Amino acid sequence: MNLSFRQLMTFREVMRTGSISQAARALGRTQPAVSAMIAGLEDELGFKLFERQQGKLTPQPEARFFLEECDDILSRLEQTKRTLSGISKLEAGHLRIACHPAASGFFLPKVLTEFLSDKPGIRVSLMMRSSSLIEELIASQQFDVGFAETPEPRPSIRQSDFDLECVCAIPAGDELGARPVITPADLDERRLAVLFAEHPTYRQTVKAFDMAGCRFEPMFELQTFLPGMRFVGAGLCYMICDMITAHSHLAGLAAGSGVVVRPFRPRIGSRVSVLTPAHRPGSQLSEAFCDMLRARVEDMQTEMKEILGQPV
Repeated sequence: MNLSFRQLMTFREVMRTGSISQAARALGRTQPAVSAMIAGLEDELGFKLFERQQGKLTPQPEARFFLEECDDILSRLEQTKRTLSGISKLEAGHLRIACHPAASGFFLPKVLTEFLSDKPGIRVSLMMRSSSLIEELIASQQFDVGFAETPEPRPSIRQSDFDLECVCAIPAGDELGARPVITPADLDERRLAVLFAEHPTYRQTVKAFDMAGCRFEPMFELQTFLPGMRFVGAGLCYMICDMITAHSHLAGLAAGSGVVVRPFRPRIGSRVSVLTPAHRPGSQLSEAFCDMLRARVEDMQTEMKEILGQPV
């Protein structure tokens, strides 16, 4: 059976008006065209919908039953049309995002809030996961977008990489705050908050201290840098941390809480990436969000360079 949307619309209008001529006027079509449409529908269904007597149409019992089915079909089609229209206008859809801890508390929710400000029909699943797990979730096509520390390239993932630098968080009022750049010599034997030993920033920091012949003194070992900001603000330690954590802290999570940041040399890198599945095309929704996320990472980097007194 091959029924068309136009046939169903025509049949419903004939049933509503009770007349071929009135249905034709309502649909903006000719009477012969409407009559031919009904005749073709009856041929397709294999039974008569109307009894024609003296120019009048009398719906058959089958027509009244079919009208209920027709209404259901047309309602579903109209809903589908609205849904697809919403998707094309980024007004509907489901966005699944996995984010690493450093950006999950402030940075990415801020970007997402901006993105959704004119899209009330969008549903979002936002999950905080480790960077290694995010890599697997994107590679297995389970999430639309990942924001994580940069993984090794692999065929199942598309990635946009950002090479950010770590900064040194210093208690406000500390003597080191007067220095434009912090080095291992400045932190020699001073207590530090650091990430766990397997993390790349830990290894880079230890190497920088070793190369400078300075003593490395961890006081706090952390899973993420964010709680270390409280320790720095309390004057308990210093911390060489990723730029996103520093920006999040300064921008809103604990503004004015007694922490200043300075560049650290030698440079310690902190690379992050926007990840998407490579084996299926991204939706218009996910592509639009990725575009905004990439732009906001660049904006954040520019803001931090201004704070650090570096060329933009």
